[in-house]
Amino acid sequence: MAGGEGTRLRPLTANAPKPLLPVVNRPIMEHVLRLLKRHGFDETVVTVQFLAAMVRTYFGDGDELGMHLSYATESTPLGTAGSVKNAEAALRDEQFLVISGDALTDIDLTALVAEHRKNGALVTVALKSVPDPLEFGIVIAGEDGRISRFLEKPTWGQVFSDTVNTGIYVMEPEVFDHVPAGEPVDWSADVFPRLVAAGAPVFGHVVSGYWEDVGTIANYQRVQADVLNQQVDVEIGGFEVSPGVWIGQDTDVHPDAVLKGPLVVGDYSKVEAGAELREFTVVGSNVVIKKGAFLHRALVGDNALIGPRTNLRGCVIGKGTDVRRAARVEEGAVVAEACVVEEEAFISHDVRIYPYKTIEAGAVVNTSVIWESRGQRSLFGPRGVSGLVNAEITPELAVRLAAAYATTLPKGATVTTARDGSRAARALKRAVISALTTSAIDVRDLEVAAMPVARFDVRTSDAAGGIMIHNTEGDPERIDIVILDADGDDLSPAAQRKLDRVFSRQEFRRAFPGEIGDLRLPARTADRYTQDLLDRIDTSGVAEAALKVVIDPSGGAASLVLPTLLGRLGVDVLTVNGRLDDTAVTHEAGRVEAVRRLGGLVASSRAAFGVRFDQVGERITIVDERGDLIDDDRALLVFLDLVAAENRGAAVAVPVTTTLVAEQITRFHGLSVRRTSLSAADLPRVARDPLVVFAADGRGGFVVPEFGAAIDGFAAFVRLLALVARTRLTLSAIDARIPPVAVVRRSVPTPWAAKGTVMRRIVESVDVAAGHVIDTTDGVRVVRPDGAWVLVLPDPAEAVTHLWAEAGSWDEACALLAGWAAIVEADHRDATAR
Repeated sequence: MAGGEGTRLRPLTANAPKPLLPVVNRPIMEHVLRLLKRHGFDETVVTVQFLAAMVRTYFGDGDELGMHLSYATESTPLGTAGSVKNAEAALRDEQFLVISGDALTDIDLTALVAEHRKNGALVTVALKSVPDPLEFGIVIAGEDGRISRFLEKPTWGQVFSDTVNTGIYVMEPEVFDHVPAGEPVDWSADVFPRLVAAGAPVFGHVVSGYWEDVGTIANYQRVQADVLNQQVDVEIGGFEVSPGVWIGQDTDVHPDAVLKGPLVVGDYSKVEAGAELREFTVVGSNVVIKKGAFLHRALVGDNALIGPRTNLRGCVIGKGTDVRRAARVEEGAVVAEACVVEEEAFISHDVRIYPYKTIEAGAVVNTSVIWESRGQRSLFGPRGVSGLVNAEITPELAVRLAAAYATTLPKGATVTTARDGSRAARALKRAVISALTTSAIDVRDLEVAAMPVARFDVRTSDAAGGIMIHNTEGDPERIDIVILDADGDDLSPAAQRKLDRVFSRQEFRRAFPGEIGDLRLPARTADRYTQDLLDRIDTSGVAEAALKVVIDPSGGAASLVLPTLLGRLGVDVLTVNGRLDDTAVTHEAGRVEAVRRLGGLVASSRAAFGVRFDQVGERITIVDERGDLIDDDRALLVFLDLVAAENRGAAVAVPVTTTLVAEQITRFHGLSVRRTSLSAADLPRVARDPLVVFAADGRGGFVVPEFGAAIDGFAAFVRLLALVARTRLTLSAIDARIPPVAVVRRSVPTPWAAKGTVMRRIVESVDVAAGHVIDTTDGVRVVRPDGAWVLVLPDPAEAVTHLWAEAGSWDEACALLAGWAAIVEADHRDATAR
């Protein structure tokens, strides 16, 4: 019997039938079927009603279990007897046994059948003594086992026995004569009392094995512990690597992880160093448990991601759910499937989170989340579509995203695809190409290419757009999918919203067989890019200066462009990490070490400067001739000073977060400054103005407008090289003449529901009477009469608010920032309390 909804087990049963709930990584019903097989039952009829297709799909015809399964489907619930009556045609010819598919047991079914036959019974009911009989049907039987009374789900005042009906019966086919067809009928409430009253041979047999009705969350957690304690005879999958510790096939447990059994970790999972799994924890298949995570009595479903420093105690985490860094889930809480619990969120005890919900970063959840759902506000973030590899960014998502993008383009259009050297990007790009071509789009695949080369190919070819896939700089576990328009720029916010709508509605276009797109591999794209770059950027003075530089392509796609580019420039170059390496480390610690090594090589070789490119050749890190790092903020000012000296009367574009020192530099040289928002699309838009000769984002990204409006590491390097060659000054000397900067930054967790209130409170707090000015280029920027300023900007993709402040000194800037942060935090506390 597998037709129950399991309403008391919600939200675990919101999208799954109760018999499919896993107990130590196998559905309850599978444990029941294995018990039947052990006792010689190999012909089974399964009665199904709620989400019947899921049960049929999972078990099929039973061949994998060595059984034969058939199914009897109820169009409407018919009760325990009515559902069996619905399967009468398959049961009419012989004695049969009725057993629940959602109760865990190991009772001796062979002995039960033998007792039935010995008594010549019409019905034999398996009985069990339990300490709390309120949720079950109470039965009184005589010394010979003959039942004299049934009472279904009594109150304490009605309890007259602790012997209850387990719902396991052996029956003769004649019992169907007492069950009306097509009506909701129950065995213990309707049929059995009438049979007993009529004197029919209805017997009970008290069983001594394990039996537990998995009817509540507490019961569900208890049966897992009972299996791990070996109180019930069921098979546990995997290998018992130490007493009470079962590990599944191809599961990777780091030697520095702590496992204290009894516990189970399913197939193909990964437990990182420093993670601690304690008693009665059950981890499903394809689960990743990050370093520092702590799990005790936790049940974790398949394909879940448990982030670093998370704390899970006595809770249930559904399949496909992400629990992010330092989140905490308390005893009795249930987070259903496909949820996201963001960083440092706290879910209190006994809270229920229903499927597909997002718990915001830093949120404190004390009540169940059933109807409310923030969801993902936008598919796009600051770096395109970004997320953890095979957790948030999966091949399935890549296919849907590419299909949605193709749907926004006309049939027969061309899209350029490219990737960095990482293995994850390679796998995902194959999925993207398949989705594009099957949506009637032709593909120009550049294979491994730098981001500037991909942008160049889009804008100079017949492509209607492009897709670039690469690892997130500084985080090898994250991947970015960047979608480009026909000009090679990131999609505009309007185009992103259009694509987001198609993606969320899954309104994907599919091609007829004759319309499937073509796949081409264009040749010499990098050579065309290099030639065009050198044709457009003024490189006069480079050959005469005889400069030496040190270059680090980071083992990324930049290594495919630089050899040709450097050869044509004619400079003396020392290159490190100059080959494409699909295992190149991109985490922050690796980046810091690479820059330190680059500085050492610059100083020892007496080079003019050193440049490290990111993995896709888009951003650069600069080291001066002494080997000292010029951080991104200072690099913008140094570059700006060099450009301004040659371009009087022009304009430059920088973000609203850039220091006021930029105005001092440009004013000295007679240039003007245009402030842009932090949106990836805004800087290229402003850079297209003919008066703009320089643009930068303050994060190592530079725009060379005479070549293109997009951030381009190669163009920035060539221009910097030419400027240094012509100015005859060292970078450290230029840096030394630029005034010091006092800009500080802070991020404050802010629930989505409070962001609007925060920004209103910020505006209301501005003292206009004191001469303070509000700038709304991006967020709210408050400028004081003395030039000091603070910027308050809600993050578009995360539940945080960012703040920047600048003043005449570091201490003054910190005090200014703290004052405005207190206003934001006050609203955060108010929202959390609400």
